[in-house]
Amino acid sequence: MKTLLAACALILMLAADACAGRIVQGLVRAVYDGDTVLLATREESRLKVRLYGIDAPETPKPGMPGQPFSVISKRTLMFKIMGRTVSAEIMDSDQYHRAVAVLRYNGRDINREMVAEGMAWAYRQYLNGPYASDYIGLEERARARHKGLWRDHNPLPPWEFRHALQGGKRRRSHH
Repeated sequence: MKTLLAACALILMLAADACAGRIVQGLVRAVYDGDTVLLATREESRLKVRLYGIDAPETPKPGMPGQPFSVISKRTLMFKIMGRTVSAEIMDSDQYHRAVAVLRYNGRDINREMVAEGMAWAYRQYLNGPYASDYIGLEERARARHKGLWRDHNPLPPWEFRHALQGGKRRRSHH
């Protein structure tokens, strides 16, 4: 049984890696929070997508509190793409086997817009290439203009919020 599970896990990882660099079209069927959606595609029929290079405030889940601006972030993403056909440029897959992608609607980079509007952080730990300087610059502008989550004096980044919930100590990062 363990061998079968290991083989299945390996196949899933290889399949996810094979998807990297691909562009998939899909209809947005669900928005889970400000950085995760469900696409209905022709190829896989259902594809859970984590938006590349951004991290939105955590939404409340059963037995877990949410963060300030999480509901607004989710609603903003819903307003932008819910029920619309988007393209997902798959960059990678994450530990939960979700595709990690840049979403585009009518040529617009939706990930970029979420950061620019103060609805998500630039996720520096996972940003590469031209996206890094662009998204980080947009976050700094949103912060300077007190847009969205930057209305709070010193908002807690989602990765620190998750770490604190897992029993870790709260660390403030100074970007």
